[in-house]
Amino acid sequence: PPPPGDGPPSTPGPWGPGAGQWSSDSQPGGYAPAGPVEQPGPIRTAVMLMRVGAVLSALSVLFTFLQTDAIRDAIEDADSSLSESDVDSVVAFTLGFAVVVGLLSIGLWLWMAAANGQGKRWARTVATILGGLSILFTLLSFAQDGTTTLNVALSLVSLALAAVILWMLWRPESSAYYDRM
Repeated sequence: PPPPGDGPPSTPGPWGPGAGQWSSDSQPGGYAPAGPVEQPGPIRTAVMLMRVGAVLSALSVLFTFLQTDAIRDAIEDADSSLSESDVDSVVAFTLGFAVVVGLLSIGLWLWMAAANGQGKRWARTVATILGGLSILFTLLSFAQDGTTTLNVALSLVSLALAAVILWMLWRPESSAYYDRM
């Protein structure tokens, strides 16, 4: 066969117009993808739920600020020898840490939503690992003392969200979508 570019532009075959595209007779079963591949319902749902997860992460950060007094009380109860200035520093660090973790969480949710929506196989794997870790850490958080009703409610929603998203990502229609992409 001649090297690419040696034949005239109208030469049929692998070097002519449409090079790199499947023809209906070159693919087993006559399959010829035409245009963009439509997301199946489970993928659309998973992407939407991932965006909901990003919103919940933002709300969680805001709720942390509403619990500043409870954080302060927990710090004072844990170590009564701390000065007021020390307690203020620990509260500020705790709030700052919550903001950083929340922003990272929001970013991960949005990144996974975009990548899975595009049918990237690696994104489904990463989302599965992150979802599994989320489920594990949520279950472990129930064993902690001092969890508020709000924390438990957010944890239960997060647990359900992760489980449903993982189920949606691994549905047969979703697997077929990842294969096509």
